[in-house]
Amino acid sequence: MEYYNKVIESVNVRFLRGSNYLIEKPVTISNHKEFDNMLILLHHGTLKFGEDQELVNEGEILFLPGEKKTTLTFGGSPKKTEVTMDQFQDNKKKYLQSISFKDIKNAEDDCITVISFESKVFDVVNFFNSLDIPAFIIRFNDRIAMLIEDLAKELEVSNVGKERALRALTEVLVIELLRHILKNRLFLEELSTNATYFKDPRLIDLFNFIKTNLGGDLSNKVLAKVANVSEDYVGQYFKMLTGINPQDYIEYQRMEAAVELLRTTKKSIRDIGKEVGYKDTAYFCRRFKMMYGVPAGKMRRRESLINV
Repeated sequence: MEYYNKVIESVNVRFLRGSNYLIEKPVTISNHKEFDNMLILLHHGTLKFGEDQELVNEGEILFLPGEKKTTLTFGGSPKKTEVTMDQFQDNKKKYLQSISFKDIKNAEDDCITVISFESKVFDVVNFFNSLDIPAFIIRFNDRIAMLIEDLAKELEVSNVGKERALRALTEVLVIELLRHILKNRLFLEELSTNATYFKDPRLIDLFNFIKTNLGGDLSNKVLAKVANVSEDYVGQYFKMLTGINPQDYIEYQRMEAAVELLRTTKKSIRDIGKEVGYKDTAYFCRRFKMMYGVPAGKMRRRESLINV
């Protein structure tokens, strides 16, 4: 139990966005993938996911860890449209109609509440993504469903302390999510084998150094000095504890930082590339498209649509 308490204490949580939707037109997204963790509470209608199109029952919650691909179906009509993730994002309003939480509780049509949040270990490592757990259904958990509904309600008011309330509710939501995983003995092997960043403080030093120096020199020579190991060994050491080599991890962190800048600033793509460590804009754009499947400019437009 002490180990898992340490895990929970180390996970920093941030509320990102929430919406209520009527499913305007049934649709299947063949390669659905969001960059952030997503919880979908099904109020009415049909929601399916995965290769086998497992059915989510009304009142249940589908958890989609960030960066995990799955096949996702909204609505149960046999005439549903099949689209790619890009097509869905470009035409989201065609399939999902935003409504208030008050209206969703009285609706008889297919409707959902969606909450997106960030969860990072020591504000560096994407927690659920690093565990390599798949999408799964949260069943028989009224507490999590209630927290999602409380977040949806809070979003629609202008009360004092709204941002703090959203943050506090999201903190409790993630704790309850982890409790649900442990109580139902889900993914315990993944928790024990992949949460290796708690086992060596030097790795945390590396994570923090990389995060604060994304625009600078992050060669193995520099990383070796931070971890106090030899340059020849640092790559092996990092991969032994994380499962990936340090330069791949660094590129992932740089690209994630670039996505955040695209979301939250009006900086040019050239300036964003430089800020996250790419002097060559063309190379940055090639690597960005290779990692995310879309150009940086299109990613910025997509994110603006998501936040409407």
